[in-house]
Amino acid sequence: MNKQIEIQDLGLKDYKQTWDYQEQLFKNIVDTKIKNRREDAGLKTNNHFLFVEHPHVYTLGKSGDFSNLLVTEEQLKEKNATFYKVNRGGDITYHGPGQVVGYPILDLENFFTDIHKYLRFLEEMIILTLAEYGLKAERSKGETGVWLDVGTPFARKICAMGVRASRWVTMHGFALNVNANLGYFDLMIPCGIRGKAVTSLNVELGVKEVPMEEVKEKLLKHFKALFEAEFFNNEN
Repeated sequence: MNKQIEIQDLGLKDYKQTWDYQEQLFKNIVDTKIKNRREDAGLKTNNHFLFVEHPHVYTLGKSGDFSNLLVTEEQLKEKNATFYKVNRGGDITYHGPGQVVGYPILDLENFFTDIHKYLRFLEEMIILTLAEYGLKAERSKGETGVWLDVGTPFARKICAMGVRASRWVTMHGFALNVNANLGYFDLMIPCGIRGKAVTSLNVELGVKEVPMEEVKEKLLKHFKALFEAEFFNNEN
């Protein structure tokens, strides 16, 4: 079992380019697993964790409803936003500047073979990180992601999640609103859930901006502890 994870921060990068890169890393891991099973090659499988910020983009999961996007393609162009149908779970999601987006591409056979546990660990990483900022974040029953004031009229989502897994290899991940422009969420029904608000860490803290690097460091600290992983950085 290889518990080493390569960390890469891609900076601000186009969604489609990042998706293609994810697919490449995903395929490399799956190909190694197939080779091991066919040839008993004994090769270790790699694990990756990508941080990225995307230009304004809306993505729709496999089970999503296109009607949850509330604007036309022309209106998206006016907002400098793009749209993609993707191969993750979940409904419609927005990504944009001011979000910390994380894509763990892991061979779960290096850790545990339980997708439910994997999602709960991702949520727990967010919950523990937000607790460091004095926020009580929670899960909302039947709704993947992380929320504030669950069970009240003021419930609001601060982190969206949607993953794909095949042969126990994961891709896609989470989007935590840190300094996000919340106006872009008005152009859709977030995750297909009507009547629920969306928030961002800087709004909750009443500050103009929260340091993104600081948030990433906290996320990695909790991810490392939960997954009992080791990290190394790609310097290229």
